Amino acid sequence: MDIPALSMSLAQNNLGQAVGLSVLKLAKDQSTEQAQQMVQMMTRSVQPNLGGNLDISV
Repeated sequence: MDIPALSMSLAQNNLGQAVGLSVLKLAKDQSTEQAQQMVQMMTRSVQPNLGGNLDISV
């Protein structure tokens, strides 16, 4: 049994898992942010005439 090779293999496996989890966390955070932006956009669209008129007196 080659212990150093086994140790390196386990370390690479752990690194791969850590990188995978980091990428998943980034994707989750981005999806959450996009969902929040969509909710804000839908909330604003409930009042479509809001901000449509500008009254100016000179």
